[in-house]
Amino acid sequence: MLKGFKNFLLRGDVIVVSIGLIVALAFSTLIKAFTDYIINPLVSRAEGSHPIGLGVQLGQSGNASTFVNFGGLISAIVYFVIFMAVLYFVLVLPYKHVAARRGRVVFGDPSPVKTCPECLQSDLPAAARKCWHCGSDQPV
Repeated sequence: MLKGFKNFLLRGDVIVVSIGLIVALAFSTLIKAFTDYIINPLVSRAEGSHPIGLGVQLGQSGNASTFVNFGGLISAIVYFVIFMAVLYFVLVLPYKHVAARRGRVVFGDPSPVKTCPECLQSDLPAAARKCWHCGSDQPV
């Protein structure tokens, strides 16, 4: 029982995912700091002279709990885009390169699909001879 658990933990995929998670968390901290100290001041400057921020007050004036904060949303979107770009260029591209050198294709283009003329489902593999939705024969 413990031997199986040890084999599971020492598999290459688990170790790669673990290292990727650790690197992603480290980059997350850096990107969060970038967003907090560079992007947020830029968004605040774009807000102008509004004392509470870029958004809409739904309730009593000055009540932060009823304020819809668009500036915070913009900052979160910028954070997400930067974080995903960093992950792609720092983790995904090198991993694709290493996998290609080993003869494997990872994160490749999706396989081509076609549309069934009977039920109009558009998720059939291009080489399918029968639709799995309606059972009709497909032209090749």
